[in-house]
Amino acid sequence: MTDDPSPEQAWSDLALTELRERREALLQEIGQLETRRGQIQKEIETSFAGQADAMARRIKGFQDYLVGALQDLAVAAEQVELVPQQLLVQPSPLDQPAQTGTSPEPAPAGPATGLFNQDEALIRERLAGFGGQPDFYANPWQLRRTLDPGGAALLTDWFLSQGGRGAQASCGSRSRNALVAAAAIAILGELYGERFQTLVLASQPERLGEWRRGLQDCLGLEREDFGPSSGIVLFERADALVERADRLEERNELPFIVIDAGELTIEVPILQFPLWLTFAAGPGEIASDESY
Repeated sequence: MTDDPSPEQAWSDLALTELRERREALLQEIGQLETRRGQIQKEIETSFAGQADAMARRIKGFQDYLVGALQDLAVAAEQVELVPQQLLVQPSPLDQPAQTGTSPEPAPAGPATGLFNQDEALIRERLAGFGGQPDFYANPWQLRRTLDPGGAALLTDWFLSQGGRGAQASCGSRSRNALVAAAAIAILGELYGERFQTLVLASQPERLGEWRRGLQDCLGLEREDFGPSSGIVLFERADALVERADRLEERNELPFIVIDAGELTIEVPILQFPLWLTFAAGPGEIASDESY
């Protein structure tokens, strides 16, 4: 005869059976969760790979853009005003108020003053030679056009009486003013070689275009001769021009500043430099330029 289990034994077996069932249910849930985790991990990896590929393509395109932009910036970097500087202006004696009294006024084209007191003979000789037949096949940076007597007299006064810094009456058009400036550049090139750079200020692109074409024609230049590292630099803003002139002087080079007749005012910092020529337009020329 088989003994019946005791109530305690039956209760223990029932509790153990329930625990086993719960354990199996938990193991099934864990298996399902692990399967789901694997699916999620696979989706994350697939999605990230796609996003990474797209991001890589975008970064490569942006890199190509930056390379082109940096090349353009490198060309114009020397014209950028990085840090505003306080300029100590030393006015020329020519800018001082005239002395009242009986002292006679200096005669025009008298003895050379300033930078050119040793070069008067050469300057007069070159200006006289510019009045002959044009030399259309002269070397670059030499004058290829004929300078009229009025332009020669203007430069004689500017070189020898004003010492290379001052205002002169406009010749009536931007092309004629460019011819006069080209003659000055040719003489300065003979005196200083590559130790000077011409800086032209005109606040409108159309005016700068006329200056470039005029100087290019009169001096036999190419487009490559106009730029930050070339012989002539064109500016629309006076502050950028002053920044460039300061850098030239720091390198012991000489800036030659030419100011367009359309500029009605001159920034005071420009007056500190030893070589500047501004063309003063008459009322009719100003009105014609503004209507244009």
